[in-house]
Amino acid sequence: MILIDTGVLVALVNRRDVNHEACREWFLSTTVADLAIASPLLSEICYMIALRGGPTAEHLFLLDLADGLYGRVIEITQADLQRMAELVNRYADLPLGGADASIIAIAERLDVREVATIDRRHFTVVRPEHVAHLTLLPHQLS
Repeated sequence: MILIDTGVLVALVNRRDVNHEACREWFLSTTVADLAIASPLLSEICYMIALRGGPTAEHLFLLDLADGLYGRVIEITQADLQRMAELVNRYADLPLGGADASIIAIAERLDVREVATIDRRHFTVVRPEHVAHLTLLPHQLS
């Protein structure tokens, strides 16, 4: 399983995004069955897509998401919320927000080792409990 962060999805649906081509090439090389999105990211993703592309872009993204185009949505658990709180507190100097903390918490719970993100700052600093570091995709960004 690969967890997808907000920036990758925003870049995928916005052809003007500097990382669109890198994210598109990566996405086309994957299998949708291997992809997942942490449920706490959905509001952030929709907001960013609407901000850059308007309500039609948000509408189309949600339809595609409902059709499974971007994989499945993973719900968080009470234990994930506890872990998110720990991570936000531990990495307060970054600062690490709840959205990124949810990805880490879900990755730990489900033994996910790969995250698709353009956010190299947070995900290279945070040390998950289940691996020394997460593999960040796509490997090549603009």
